[in-house]
Amino acid sequence: MMARPRSIKPLAIGLLVSLVVAACVFALIPLRTDMAGFLPAGRTDNTRFIMREIQSGSAATVILAGVEGAPPDVLAHASQTMADSLARSGLFVTVTNGSRPPDGADEAFLFSHRYLLASPDSARDFSVDALHDDMQAVLDMMESSAEPLAQHYGLADPTGAFMALLRAWAPHSHGRSIDGVWFAPERDRALLLLRTRANGMDLYAQKQVQAAINAAYAAAAQPGMHLLMSGPAVFALKASHAMQGDVEFLSTASMLLVTAVLIWRFRSPWVLAALGIAFALSLSVAMIVVRVLFGYVHGISFGFGMAMLGVSLDYPVLLIGHRDQGEAADAPLRRIGTSLRLAVTSACLGLTGMVFCGLPGLAQLGVFSVAGLLSAAATTLWLLPRLIQKADLSPGVATHADGILRIESWRRYRLWFLILPVIGAGVLVVHPPAREMDIASLSPVPPALRALDTELRHEIGAPDAGQAIIVQAPTVQGVLEREEQLIPVLEALQARGVMGDAEYAARFLPSITVQRARIASLPDTPALTRRLDEARADLPFQPDAFAPFVHDVAVTRAMAPLQPGDMTSPLVATRLAPLLFARQGQWFGIILPETVRDTAALAAAFATQPGIMVLNMRNETNAIVADHMHQALWWTAAGTAMAVALLALGLRDRWRLARVCMAVGSAGIVILAAMGVLGVRLSLIHVISLQFVMGVGLDYALFFARPQIDRAERARTLRTLLTCNTMTLLTFGILACCRTPLLRDIGSTVAIGAFLAMLFSFMMAAPVTNTARQARP
Repeated sequence: MMARPRSIKPLAIGLLVSLVVAACVFALIPLRTDMAGFLPAGRTDNTRFIMREIQSGSAATVILAGVEGAPPDVLAHASQTMADSLARSGLFVTVTNGSRPPDGADEAFLFSHRYLLASPDSARDFSVDALHDDMQAVLDMMESSAEPLAQHYGLADPTGAFMALLRAWAPHSHGRSIDGVWFAPERDRALLLLRTRANGMDLYAQKQVQAAINAAYAAAAQPGMHLLMSGPAVFALKASHAMQGDVEFLSTASMLLVTAVLIWRFRSPWVLAALGIAFALSLSVAMIVVRVLFGYVHGISFGFGMAMLGVSLDYPVLLIGHRDQGEAADAPLRRIGTSLRLAVTSACLGLTGMVFCGLPGLAQLGVFSVAGLLSAAATTLWLLPRLIQKADLSPGVATHADGILRIESWRRYRLWFLILPVIGAGVLVVHPPAREMDIASLSPVPPALRALDTELRHEIGAPDAGQAIIVQAPTVQGVLEREEQLIPVLEALQARGVMGDAEYAARFLPSITVQRARIASLPDTPALTRRLDEARADLPFQPDAFAPFVHDVAVTRAMAPLQPGDMTSPLVATRLAPLLFARQGQWFGIILPETVRDTAALAAAFATQPGIMVLNMRNETNAIVADHMHQALWWTAAGTAMAVALLALGLRDRWRLARVCMAVGSAGIVILAAMGVLGVRLSLIHVISLQFVMGVGLDYALFFARPQIDRAERARTLRTLLTCNTMTLLTFGILACCRTPLLRDIGSTVAIGAFLAMLFSFMMAAPVTNTARQARP
């Protein structure tokens, strides 16, 4: 046990000040929990722009929903009840489940412009024979259960232009229709397609949206039913909730576990106070630095910073752990100062791959960690020594030197340990781990949710934003006309099975040229009246039965062609928004195929088309990951080379340098070999995590390789490093339990790597014989 502190007042004041600073920083710098920093940005200006539009533009407002777990008639009723409730909520511009035609302003707009917008030529076939057939169809409807529909639409629109327009605007579902409600083709699952008024990345608004969906489901649900949801907005909100939960979990669990370890190790609240000063200041400085450099602090960065608690506290633990009672403030630093400074620098160099990998989210994690480590080290070197001296803090382990040094007897097996890296090197030559270039390795969205989204998109017939054909032109009419020229190409690709149905702006809003041609094809009032009289000669219709039809055609003939600004219908405007837009003086049209079965054939079909770009989101993002991986590997190599050069200059002992490098290198070789044997693919996360492991491993190796003054000093070193390693294992072990995949992968890699680094450093970095030599300052 430690002696009673002589003067704790400076220590208490220091702790209070550091906690006040931390509280102010946390109050003034909120955490962000969106996915923006972890989404790929594209490699060129065009791809960066298009990917940003697809990921966070109007396409991100789509929510796909399914209800299952009951008989089809019950599910259909629940789907209809939900659709009615959501349509009344005002939160959605589109609520579609197969049974809800446009109504209100949407219906009025589409009906009044049906002859301009309906694509089939049959909708404007006003020949006598065609009109006769159309009238007969209306008559048949009036004599059936569809009489109300015939009365409402048939007499005003005998050619069926409005119904053709509705069919074109409705998503093409692959499933069945039961009671007018969409169902999945091979299971009892009722489907809904929703488009929100709020931006898909507006987390506050999307929280209200998804709460409304859950409330509508709860009101319609029967026992045994359950709700499924997917889409970019659902991904964003789930990821945000997972990140918030992870941050809260990490903050609580890390503090409790580290505090428990330190109490067990030092058995002094004043040691905890000294360590609290270092941690509070380092976390505050890290948040300020990240806020200044990036403009915000991400929740994942803060969570990672809490896991770094186990590493940043190494430095004050090493300082207190190597101090004897009554020593002067600078005495411990004279013994461990060189090793401590080298350890800090090597740990920071171990983060270069993360800082410079090119992905903003990971770069923020790296900067947060570097700032935290440097500030913790600065506090340890310049602030804590005098506070510790005044409080006379020390570990009091000298009397237990014999017991702790019994562990050193294990080093007689060090030659056997050399076999492990040799075997590992052989495995790496024969079976190195494959590289993981899939963007999914960086996604904060769980694989099960991504798979559900793919499933629902196929069942509903929603287009896949991962495949897009981009049309660019100086004017909106240039885009629409270019898309109309591509229609034969698209139809040929669909006929060959290369792609499924596609959504594009010209399908919903024809160019002015096409609209004028359609207007010109409409007969004038006398000609249309004459043809109607001839067509109804043998049919029981009154002479003025189709007067609304004649009136609407005359009104259409006087209309000016529609342009994007004329789209006053919310449904029409929302449907066009993700497909046609202007940015920076250019107009863009996005053609979204529902499915693409042959990406190579799709790219080849448009390779020679001017002004057309085929964007394969998966290929593009995977290429971006490959670029980030290349940068991370380069900076890993550069950081390693700088660390070795720094150690050579700082140690000035080639045998110590060799032992240190052998210990850390052995840990890295064994980890990589194990990944190869187990079939774990080497991702960007693994690369940056392994480099960080090497930086932390140098910390352990440097202190084990440091010349020891006596047995008590060796005991202090071993016990202190075991404390540091335990904290790192616990905090990163907690990180491995997070719901966010990125944090989980970093945590598991660093925890395993830190354990191996400690083991190899203990076995290999220490001198072969522990002679009592004066430590080099």
